Amino acid sequence: MEQANHTQFIAFCPEIMGGLPTPRPAAEITSGSGDDVLTGQSTVLDKNGNDVTSFFICGAEKSTQLANKHNITAAILKQRSPSCGSNQIYDGTFKHRTKSGMGVTAAMLHKLGIPLYSEEDITPELLQKLLK
Repeated sequence: MEQANHTQFIAFCPEIMGGLPTPRPAAEITSGSGDDVLTGQSTVLDKNGNDVTSFFICGAEKSTQLANKHNITAAILKQRSPSCGSNQIYDGTFKHRTKSGMGVTAAMLHKLGIPLYSEEDITPELLQKLLK
């Protein structure tokens, strides 16, 4: 009997997993990118000026635990997010300007070697690739 292949998608939000409420004020990485936050060289502030860095790091850590537990083979993340931006993030000015870089969770998942995609990358061809 042939064994069926099953692809499972797991929806999660690192910011909620890290303890932030919904809804919440917008937040941006103050300088650099997610890697800089993980090494303590940058912070994440919300638009009210509150330092929410610890929530973003906690959410990234819990996301990597989830990825390891479920043997995640790819991640589809929200572009420009301070957690999930895989190619672009907002620049820290709260003026809707972007810069190249990864969010905190994206940087941590990237270090695990997990391929990262944004919701903007999704095409029928990519879905077929991910479903194999």
